[in-house]
Amino acid sequence: MTPYDIAGLVGVAVILAAYAATAHGGLNPKGAPALALNVVGPALILLSLTQKFNLSAVIVEAAWGLIALAGLIRIGLGALARKG
Repeated sequence: MTPYDIAGLVGVAVILAAYAATAHGGLNPKGAPALALNVVGPALILLSLTQKFNLSAVIVEAAWGLIALAGLIRIGLGALARKG
């Protein structure tokens, strides 16, 4: 097993843990912690896909991560607007 395989598996575990935590009320799905996990997980999976490319997996992981990143940006901009 390569470090890229391990990164991909960790990414999958992060995504599944975030999903389980939000599904069972442990995390707010619109909150920064859940969104951050949903950026980190796909990023690790995308890293693994640099070694064993799969177009459909790249598309879904990139979309998943970008959607979560947009949510984090929304939270950050909202915090800035409240301060100033």
